[in-house]
Amino acid sequence: MKNIWNTIGIFLLLLTSCGSQLNMAPEKVNQLLNSGEFTFMAQRANPTNADVTNVLNSLPNASSARILNLDYGYTLQITKDQLDVNLPYFGRTYNPSYDTSKNSFRFTSKSFRVTQKDGKNGNKNYFFTLNDQNSIRKMNLEIFSNGKAYLSVDADDRQPISYDGYIMENNTKK
Repeated sequence: MKNIWNTIGIFLLLLTSCGSQLNMAPEKVNQLLNSGEFTFMAQRANPTNADVTNVLNSLPNASSARILNLDYGYTLQITKDQLDVNLPYFGRTYNPSYDTSKNSFRFTSKSFRVTQKDGKNGNKNYFFTLNDQNSIRKMNLEIFSNGKAYLSVDADDRQPISYDGYIMENNTKK
């Protein structure tokens, strides 16, 4: 009987430790947002193209979700004078290029405008208008009070895509 209670206790401990945890304290999130310099780290991509979803569902052991888990390192880095974007793209492009580096979102913008608005429940919404990128129509970043974030990208030459992730401090260059 004692072994059963120990097993149940261990199971409950594992169950509660695997629950969702906050990435960051709300004070730290506010500090990053007030500084105006932070990095969005994408964890998942959400393509809107049905063809991509059909291909993903045809793979062995694939889930039926339209969500793609991404490797570490796909970012949107925001500084006062520069916007560095390094995000993959999954979907239909209307003007594909033979240069594979141009088929994803990899660029640096030095001429952009950021509009910030307060959202519901303490969320912050950032709207980016890029003046030196012809194909990007708009980028919207919604940041939640726990550090989680949602980015949607709308471009002229491809279907929209969105990303889930979190914000963090910018890496300092040595």
